[in-house]
Amino acid sequence: MKKTNVLWAIISLTFLIIFNIMFFILGGTDQSFSAWISYGFIHLAYLLLVATNLFVRRGKSAAIFRFSIFSISSTYFFLVLITGIIFILISPTDYKAALLVQLCITGIYTVVLFSNMIANEHTAETEEKRQYQIDYVKNTTAEISSILNIIDNTEVKKKLEKVYDVLNTSPVKSHPDLLSIESQIIASIPNLKKAVSDNNKEAIVSQADTMLTMVNERNRHLRLLH
Repeated sequence: MKKTNVLWAIISLTFLIIFNIMFFILGGTDQSFSAWISYGFIHLAYLLLVATNLFVRRGKSAAIFRFSIFSISSTYFFLVLITGIIFILISPTDYKAALLVQLCITGIYTVVLFSNMIANEHTAETEEKRQYQIDYVKNTTAEISSILNIIDNTEVKKKLEKVYDVLNTSPVKSHPDLLSIESQIIASIPNLKKAVSDNNKEAIVSQADTMLTMVNERNRHLRLLH
């Protein structure tokens, strides 16, 4: 286990240790049911706060997602803690008020937390989609550019330059319906590289024409879809 993990574990356990020591020293084990309900909810809220990272959606905005969820869990924890301490001190014989209040707070927390997680999922999916769209144009043009650097034949080079220009000026925006043709364009690059390494002029021209047709078709469909 890494040293940082051990330190975080110690920090996380500090509250529980201190709280439990104070709870049992001041009140002992002979406490009302409402106090034990509050005791349980305080532990639950704290464990959910410590487990914040488990609810964070991975992605470019993970830090923002973590902050929003941590803020929600922190608010929930402090509400439960304050409410729980009040019920522990008052220690009413009727447990219903303590249970209902804690259930209401937990219910609100659950709704807010999951709503936030759903929003984070949508944001992350949009980011991934946007990154794919950028990568499609950037990666394909970079691949064609690297191929152009090793071709000497003027006729072949002009053909590939045309493919490069069309790709480079293609809209970054994409659409789910275009995934198939975009995948075919990307998959055709290894074939083009092989034709270049074999110095097969006819195969290079054929692959370039095929790619140009697919890129133009992709862009045409994109205009229709948008």
